Amino acid sequence: MQTALEKPIESTIETLSQLERRLNVAVPRAQIEGEVEKRLARLAKTVKLPGFRPGKVPLKMVVQQYGPSVRSDVISDAVQAAFNEAVREQNIRVAGYPRIEPRQGAGSANESAKEAADGAFEFSAVFEVYPEIRLGDLASIAIQRPQVEVMPADIDRTLEVLRRQRAVFTPVARGAQDGDRALVDFTGTIDGVEFAGGQARDFAITLGESRMLPEFEVALHGAAAGETREFALTFPADYHGKEVAGRVARFSLTVKQVNAPDVPQLDSAFATAFGIKSGNVDELRAEVESNLKLELKRKIEALLKDQALKGLRQTTQLTLPKSLVEQEALQLARRMAANLQQQGMKPEDIKLTPEMFRPQAEERVALGLIMGEIVREKHLEARPEQIRALVQDVAQTYEQPDAVIRWHFEKPERLNEFEVLAVERNVVDWVIGQAKVSDAPTTFETLMAPAQT
Repeated sequence: MQTALEKPIESTIETLSQLERRLNVAVPRAQIEGEVEKRLARLAKTVKLPGFRPGKVPLKMVVQQYGPSVRSDVISDAVQAAFNEAVREQNIRVAGYPRIEPRQGAGSANESAKEAADGAFEFSAVFEVYPEIRLGDLASIAIQRPQVEVMPADIDRTLEVLRRQRAVFTPVARGAQDGDRALVDFTGTIDGVEFAGGQARDFAITLGESRMLPEFEVALHGAAAGETREFALTFPADYHGKEVAGRVARFSLTVKQVNAPDVPQLDSAFATAFGIKSGNVDELRAEVESNLKLELKRKIEALLKDQALKGLRQTTQLTLPKSLVEQEALQLARRMAANLQQQGMKPEDIKLTPEMFRPQAEERVALGLIMGEIVREKHLEARPEQIRALVQDVAQTYEQPDAVIRWHFEKPERLNEFEVLAVERNVVDWVIGQAKVSDAPTTFETLMAPAQT
């Protein structure tokens, strides 16, 4: 805004719905015209037009060339000034952005200027306010806190996984068995017709990993290189490929090669390969135990957070501002489109609309509003020591933790993510303090198992 428009500016606010408001603005025509003249006079001192020296352009030509845009800017500034003043005076918390439009019954901005009988420009700003948030009975939220420790068997199991990940596969002449990796070709048909995704060439299947539907592994067991086996398969009703879900297919599978794993020994060479300079296996076990405890800590924190936020959402009543939901859905759609492009998809092949993300957007907006209200009411802002602790926690995963910590604290904006995490943790801890929490004994293996979908 180039200069402040002085009063009088008249404004009134109407309630349109629970959250929607309309601010009606009337700015005296003389005030608008006076401001337009001031800006055009200033512009004439610096504007450049062919055939004239700077500052020597006739005012009439400046008005012809720049008058409409200057008048539009002045009117926009007047509406914005009136909006800001009304919001400030009435202590209104605006959600989203206002929609500026001609006053009901008036025409366009220019028509208003020419035809307003009372000599005023009349406009409206339609906007939403933040909702009233009523927290429910948080004591009714039931939260289960996992009680679990890392046991020697968990360390053994992890070391076994690491050994198998380092396995070297070599061809064998026998039939396939658990642990083997088979290279296969297969073709699937439904009602005698091949279907999309039902064929593969030189496809590797490791028996016992259960990454394929069970019928594949059953067919592969005992099959040697050169054998062809046929079998029927009924796709689960909830299969991710909707076009084949619940249908019966017939597959022809040919084994091209069976490879047996040569798993390395848990010895000094193996420990050295994982960064243990001494080659001491006990040191490797201690390193694995430390990593598992950190993984366990983060898993438990995530489970508690999920339960706390779900309970908070379910017990809180609020009306969502449509403008915030629309903004969030648009952001989610744009973010997904950007991710898909990074993965190689062409922009013209990405068919995403904000409406697809509306349910997710509604939940994110709701939780954001609820948590923001709790932070304000309960003073749960992030404390400096919390932010530093979170930075230090992340820094420990790098080779030079001190350098990582210094880098984050060099610029305040680099700490934004950690401030958000600290606030979120404060809210979660506060909810857990109000909720009904019970201990749930379990095992590391059970807790860390992938969720079934």
